[in-house]
Amino acid sequence: MGVARARRTSAASAKPRSTKRVAVALAAPSAKSWLARPTKNLDPVLSFLRLLWAVDHGLGKISKKLLRAMGITAEQRMILRFVGSNGAIAAGELARLLHVDAGTISASLRTRTSFEIGVYELGGHAVVLEPGKGAWPIEFREGTTMDAEAEEHVEEVARVLSRYCDLIAVRAFPKFVDWKDDREDRVIQSFAKYATVPVLNMETITHPCQELALMLALREHLGGLPSETKERKKFLLTWTYHPKPLNTAVANSALIIAAKFGFDVTLLCPNPDYVLDSRYMDAARASAAENGTSVTVTHDIDAGYAGAHVVYAKSWGALPYFGKWETEWTPRSSFAHFIVDEAKMGKTDNAFFSHCLPLRRNVKATDAVVSGPRSLVIEEAENRIHVQKSMLIELLAKERA
Repeated sequence: MGVARARRTSAASAKPRSTKRVAVALAAPSAKSWLARPTKNLDPVLSFLRLLWAVDHGLGKISKKLLRAMGITAEQRMILRFVGSNGAIAAGELARLLHVDAGTISASLRTRTSFEIGVYELGGHAVVLEPGKGAWPIEFREGTTMDAEAEEHVEEVARVLSRYCDLIAVRAFPKFVDWKDDREDRVIQSFAKYATVPVLNMETITHPCQELALMLALREHLGGLPSETKERKKFLLTWTYHPKPLNTAVANSALIIAAKFGFDVTLLCPNPDYVLDSRYMDAARASAAENGTSVTVTHDIDAGYAGAHVVYAKSWGALPYFGKWETEWTPRSSFAHFIVDEAKMGKTDNAFFSHCLPLRRNVKATDAVVSGPRSLVIEEAENRIHVQKSMLIELLAKERA
C-alpha cells in the first residue's frame, strides 16, 4: 500500500495498536510543525525501485523481513512514496508510528543526524543507543558463555526493543580483523533474526541509504537514470588514497545500485587486491546482464576516467590484508596518485563528481573538484534525509496496516 492510500485519521480518532504503544507514543505535533521545512517529492525517483536490490546487497534475512513488513514480493516494485504537505497520513498517526531506536554502534555525522531529524520532522522520536557507552555491551554470538565484557545477548535486546519501538535502525562497522567473519554481517543479521519490527541498515558492510541518495541526485542532474532514459552512461567507481584502511560498505552499495539503475560501471582500483568481494561483483554483473550493460574492472587511470559521466570516489582497504593492515601500508602509500583532480576529471565526458563524505580534501580529491560546479557531494548528503523519510513512512505505514 502506497502512502498516498493510507487512512486519513486524526490524532484523536486513530485507534492505537495496543496500550503499550500508547505508552511510548509522543504528543501529536501541530499540522504545521511535523513537516516544518520543504522536502523533495520522491515519487518519480523511487517508485520504480524494487526491494530486490537489497537482496543483491547480501542482506539476506533483513531483506526478507522488510518484504514481510511491506507485504510485497521480491518481484514487485518497491513503492517509496514521500508524503507531502497534503498530509496523507495525519500527524498524530505518524507520532504513534515513528518511535525509532537507532542502534548506533559506530561513529556518525550525516547518518545519525539525517535519521534523527527525519524522524522528528515526521512527528516521531529517535532513541539513540550506543552499546558499551550509554547502553550495555551486547553479545552477538550464538551459544556462547557470556563471561567477557558483554552484559546482554542480542536476542533479549532485539525482542525488548521491538516492544518499545516501531523500527530498529542499526549502524555497525566491521571489526577489520577477519573478512570471512565480517562478511557475515552478524550484528544486523542478529537484530533481523530476533526483532519483531522492521530492521533498517544505517550502514554495516553495505550502505543502502547513502546510495539511494546518490541515485536521487544523479537522476535530477542527468535528466533521468539510464534505466529510465535507455541512454548509455558510464559510472566510474574509483578507489582513492586514504592513510587508513576503510570500510568497503559504500563501494559495495555504489557498485550494486549503479549497475541496477542501468549504468555501465567501471571499477578503478590500484591492483587486484582492491577489487571488491565477489558477492557484490557478481550481483552487479547480474544486474548489468539484465540491463544489457557492463561491469568492468581496470587498474588503468586513463582508461577508467575516459568518457565517464559520473565519477564516484571512495577509499577502502584491500580484502586480502584484513587483520594484517601494517603490511598493507607499504603498497597503499604508493597509490596517492589516485587522488581525483582536475586533470583526471578533464578526461571524462564533463562528469559529475560525488563522494559519500567525510572526505579528506587534497588527499582523496582536490579542492577544485570537491567545490567545483560539477560536484554533487552536498546534494547527495542532503538527499539522505529525503530518501530515509520516504522509507520510514512506507515501512511503518505497512507495519501499522
